[in-house]
Amino acid sequence: MDGAHSAGLQLQPLSPTSGATSPSLSSGEGSFSYKENLIGALLAIFGHLVVSIALNLQKYCHIRLAGSKDPRAYFKTKTWWLGLLLLLLGELGVFASYAFAPLSLIVPLSAVSVIASAIIGIIFIKEKWKPKDFVRRYVLSFVGCGLAIVGTYLLVTFAPNSHEKMTGENIARHLVSWPFLLYMLVAIVLFCLLLYFYKEKNANSIVVILLLVALLGSMTVVTVKAVAGMLVLSIQGNLQLDYPIFYVMFVCMVATAIYQATFLSQASQIYDSSLIASVGYILSTTVAITAGSIFYLDFLGEEALHICMFALGCLIAFLGVFLITRNRKKAIPFEPYISMDAMPDEGAG
Repeated sequence: MDGAHSAGLQLQPLSPTSGATSPSLSSGEGSFSYKENLIGALLAIFGHLVVSIALNLQKYCHIRLAGSKDPRAYFKTKTWWLGLLLLLLGELGVFASYAFAPLSLIVPLSAVSVIASAIIGIIFIKEKWKPKDFVRRYVLSFVGCGLAIVGTYLLVTFAPNSHEKMTGENIARHLVSWPFLLYMLVAIVLFCLLLYFYKEKNANSIVVILLLVALLGSMTVVTVKAVAGMLVLSIQGNLQLDYPIFYVMFVCMVATAIYQATFLSQASQIYDSSLIASVGYILSTTVAITAGSIFYLDFLGEEALHICMFALGCLIAFLGVFLITRNRKKAIPFEPYISMDAMPDEGAG
């Protein structure tokens, strides 16, 4: 009886609805949760910072060579190649972060890239302004950076603790769960309706285009977390690459990422890049968190206060990103990166 009673107490913390937990186990689990969340958050922040530096290096290189007769002169510069290497390193860091922390924590941290780009832009600005005019012009950026940092802090502090191992069985079980199937049904119907209005009715509203991007992006981040988690487990010795679900997720990840890039390219030809950055961040983050909370059950068992504080952090980060991008009135400096491959041909013509 004593042995059975002890076993029952040991199993009790595994139930998400159980109110009582063992002090030793909950302490260990809490430490484990905090460490994994911290590793994932640091990887994501590092990745987004490096990506931002890389994009600005490449942007700087394209701007300097804008008047060059050689349409692909940037290939001959060390700066452009350094930017490419840093871009790959940053994307690898962001990719790896999904294997450690909940999707709902990693996705909003893309605000770090917007903050870094704003700071880099202010530091390396070439125009000469009087201090009074400079502060007046960039006050929105300063306030936006402050709000985005506060929002990011709240996101990291009150992020959900989801630590289910990304095994093939767990992913397959989530994939056929009725909440996610219902989400997929709604998402597919909404996507088809938006695509119909966009293609057939010429509804070129930025909200329509970026909602298409957000819906695709929600599937991208869901599959990225699955692929990254299974790869990390495989590296740790628990091989997951022999599960067919890994390759299904990988193909879905690549396909949705490609179509995302296509719609973003179309949006960049119509709208200002700063508007795309702010509206895209808000829509993509909201839809991705919704998809992640349904697929991976990120907020299951979380306290209402933590959920509310996390939502507040998202709202503050949204406002911060909006204010940062609101100050950018010219899209010209950003175009060389967005249409990087197409620019030389247009210049040659």
